[in-house]
Amino acid sequence: MDHAVKQPENVNLPLLTYVGFTFLGYFIIGLSLSVLPIFISRNLGFSLVIAGLVISLQYVATFFLRAYSGKIIDGKGPKLAVLFSMLSFSLTGIFLVLAYYFKFSPIISLGFLIISRLLTGCGEGMIGASPINWAIMALGEKHTAKIISYNGVACYGALAIGASLGVVIEHQFGLYGIGILSIIVGFSGFLFAKTKTNYTNSHTQDSQSFWKVLGKVSPFGICLALGGIGFASISTFITLYYNYFHWNNGALCLTVFGGLFVAGRLVFSNVINNYGGIRVAIACLLVEAIGLLIISFATNSEMALFGAGVTGLGFSLIFPALGVVAIKSVSPSSQGSALAGYGLFIDLSLGVAGPLIGGVADIWGMKYIFPFSALMVFLGLGVAYILKTKLSFKKS
Repeated sequence: MDHAVKQPENVNLPLLTYVGFTFLGYFIIGLSLSVLPIFISRNLGFSLVIAGLVISLQYVATFFLRAYSGKIIDGKGPKLAVLFSMLSFSLTGIFLVLAYYFKFSPIISLGFLIISRLLTGCGEGMIGASPINWAIMALGEKHTAKIISYNGVACYGALAIGASLGVVIEHQFGLYGIGILSIIVGFSGFLFAKTKTNYTNSHTQDSQSFWKVLGKVSPFGICLALGGIGFASISTFITLYYNYFHWNNGALCLTVFGGLFVAGRLVFSNVINNYGGIRVAIACLLVEAIGLLIISFATNSEMALFGAGVTGLGFSLIFPALGVVAIKSVSPSSQGSALAGYGLFIDLSLGVAGPLIGGVADIWGMKYIFPFSALMVFLGLGVAYILKTKLSFKKS
């Protein structure tokens, strides 16, 4: 990396200017997160499986853009990736507006929503690793754990805020209002990114291919993917779950989930450096699974709300805990590809989770989606124990 620029001693404020792009991108994603499943199933009349598939198209597009994003970051710097993502997010708003105006024709409206989800996936694929790498290049590798943690706060905090605000906007203005706000926020992010200095990796001669890097980070990514099922079940289906039991304020679960997620990142920000990434991941996966079981056995909305908070607290440090270990498994010159490859697995998790959990709901009933999600997280806990054993063996 190019370290010619003097790195500031206090990195908190400069760091916010980089992870702010993550906040803008995931705020736009969150705006339609709670609204689209209900719009597709109720307003357009399609099944929960179709709703899940359309939502998951975002993560399919993200999956394919991750490799390209890592290549751009390692070769041309992260600024270009951020600019591309902000434009993509702006375009999603245009197609949301079109989907709203063509809701009288379910097939046409669904087609516009599909395009919107694909563009959202393109934006997420390019924004996923680029602010992290941009901040590391500008502020120094010694701040990697803090950068990843703060980026996650921006990500899931933005999802929680966006999801709750999206419900309010949809009630007042419909999908049209969400589309207009997406256009404004995305273009504002584009203009701000143009003002910032780009950084490039000056040590590319020993960089490895993306697929070789992917192979090295995949064990940690698989563990992350299984842990991500819990987040996916809440983010995509919690509003429908509340409707099934005739409870109110389902979107509040996303706010509580995001709030406890942020609290976990801030309060326990040093535990990864103190105890190691694998140990922290094991503890977090256990807490997440307990939270999902609380939702599974909830007899009222308050108990489910508590379970969502526990789940958010558990999920809070899984990505940075495993991410720090994953980055150490590759050379510094392949850091962009490593983060992009590692991030693929959360995209894969969220992409598969939509139709998978929707299928569980359609076949066995809505009440089985959270026990199923808890089982997946317990499998992730098992993978984490295997990784811990292998790492301990290598050290010895």
